[in-house]
Amino acid sequence: MKRRILKTIFTALTLCSLAAAVGAEEAKPAPNPLADIKNALGLSIYLQGGTTFNFRNPDPRENDLRVFDHKANSFGLDLAQIVFTKDAPAGGVGYKLKLSAGETAKWIHSRGLGKADDEFDLTEAYISYLAPVGKGLKLDFGKFATFTGAEVIEARDNPNYSRSLLFNYAIPFTHTGFRAGYTFSDAVTATAYLVNGWDNTDDNNKGKTVGLSVGYTPMEQLSMFFNVLYGPERDDNSDGRFLFDWVGTIKATKNLTFVLNADYAVDENGAGTKDAKWYGVAGIAKYDFNDKYSLSGRLEYFNDKDGVRTGTQQKLYEVTLTPEIRLAPGLLIRPEYRHDWSDKEVFKGGSRKSQDTLALAVMYTW
Repeated sequence: MKRRILKTIFTALTLCSLAAAVGAEEAKPAPNPLADIKNALGLSIYLQGGTTFNFRNPDPRENDLRVFDHKANSFGLDLAQIVFTKDAPAGGVGYKLKLSAGETAKWIHSRGLGKADDEFDLTEAYISYLAPVGKGLKLDFGKFATFTGAEVIEARDNPNYSRSLLFNYAIPFTHTGFRAGYTFSDAVTATAYLVNGWDNTDDNNKGKTVGLSVGYTPMEQLSMFFNVLYGPERDDNSDGRFLFDWVGTIKATKNLTFVLNADYAVDENGAGTKDAKWYGVAGIAKYDFNDKYSLSGRLEYFNDKDGVRTGTQQKLYEVTLTPEIRLAPGLLIRPEYRHDWSDKEVFKGGSRKSQDTLALAVMYTW
């Protein structure tokens, strides 16, 4: 009788073990070749589209003095990007390749790479090497986005949908050349640049532009970047252009962030026989109500003192209000109201000093 009971118990335990083994086998995630390829290549895809309504009459087709969101009263594909990226390991090689298409791509072409009004752009393409020097000296060669400014080309990575006046007119979009960056400590980083210039794949003169970016983070709640660029930028001309750019980020509370940006530029003999100057400041505040909803506001001033950036000697201002809804993973919805004004009549064909727009944008990242 005891042997029969023990045999029954042993049989039951064996069956339970087999069932557990089968269950464990079934619990293993199914192979996902697409995810494996995506991770191996560092692949991501970004899509951005929207529409902007301009309140002025008669019905316009343009938002004056806007760059990326210049089209009015029409739905459009702003930007479609495919990106491949790999961080360089110590003593190894990495890369970044970013291909852009859409309305935005028309405005970010660097000279010598792509034709005006071409809706396709090779936005970034560079090779990285992390030299085993100290904490690691990162060397990049190729074409990369500018290190200046508080905003970037992709609206997803900015608090607002439309770009600031400073991003549109005060600074370049991309550089082609060489950069070397080093992290000295948790508080201090520095990157040196030697490039063709502002938005030049092919240099338009005999000089090169040098740049320096120093990052300083004295505490977790505060970070700053001090950026300078100097070099000749006009065709077959040796006069230098100087740009100082400062960006500060303040994490006031867990949910509230402030971003400040200041730019000052001088182009030697850029206004005929005198130096051309432009400068401005911008402030952005973003408040996260929860994981789903945020609200951002931007206030800005830009002085095109000699009219070389906008075509008119003027003082420009703008205020923007942008709610954000994170509808699903990777999906952002942003309605936006913006008011632009100037001390000159530069809107509505030169008959008004201001314009108002209302936009709705959708952004998705995979």
